[in-house]
Amino acid sequence: MKKHLHFRRILVGLVVLATFGATTAAYATHRWGNYHWARTANPFTLKLGDNLTSTWDSYLVTTSNDWSQSSVLDTTIVAGGSRTARRCNPTTGRVEVCNYRYGYNGWLGVAQIWINGDHITQGAVKLNDTYFNTATYNTPAWRNLVMCQEVGHTFGLGHQDENFYNLPLGTCMDYSNDPTPNQHPNQHDYDLLEEIYAHLDLTTTVNQSAPLRGAFLDLDNPAEWGQELRTSIEDRTSIYLRDLGHGEKVLTHVFWVQ
Repeated sequence: MKKHLHFRRILVGLVVLATFGATTAAYATHRWGNYHWARTANPFTLKLGDNLTSTWDSYLVTTSNDWSQSSVLDTTIVAGGSRTARRCNPTTGRVEVCNYRYGYNGWLGVAQIWINGDHITQGAVKLNDTYFNTATYNTPAWRNLVMCQEVGHTFGLGHQDENFYNLPLGTCMDYSNDPTPNQHPNQHDYDLLEEIYAHLDLTTTVNQSAPLRGAFLDLDNPAEWGQELRTSIEDRTSIYLRDLGHGEKVLTHVFWVQ
């Protein structure tokens, strides 16, 4: 795990509690398998728990407004339900959003999604102020991009592009060395959400209360991510898998920046 702790690397992570399936970051199908929130009607409303300090509140508002432009889902900001921002404990049926000085552990942001089969049942987003308090990342562009991307992951979206040297696609679901053009979703993100949520389910996982295994794992620790499944050619993105048993697994998507 040596490279995970290298101080010159940052990650924006997707941590998914899931039954692992094939994934792709291609522009045409930037989704994670069939992972989605179960619901019986569209549009559905997903709660975002605000466990943030005042520095981050406006960015969560922007992200919530942006993703609510989708025709299939709305988001609403509610009081946070996490016991501490450091652990950012999830709440079943919604997404908790937290910030904290998590330390020089190599990651800038983490998104966690709990999955039962293909259905997302709870989520958490963590933003690492250890790096956001530095001159490099303490900018509105970086804060908007990371907030928007991590919340987008909790809907089942992956990345449109993982090549830092391609021209920016104008979406927060794109990796780029310049965050300025990539602070908000684009039409392709909304189109894919319509595809992901085109069918309806017989049950719902939104606003439910049944807890899942692994809810209190210390998943900001790279040593807890499990086996590395793949890494990009540039070694700047990686995927890890941890099996929790009973059909539940932790899938971690990591974005490393040199």
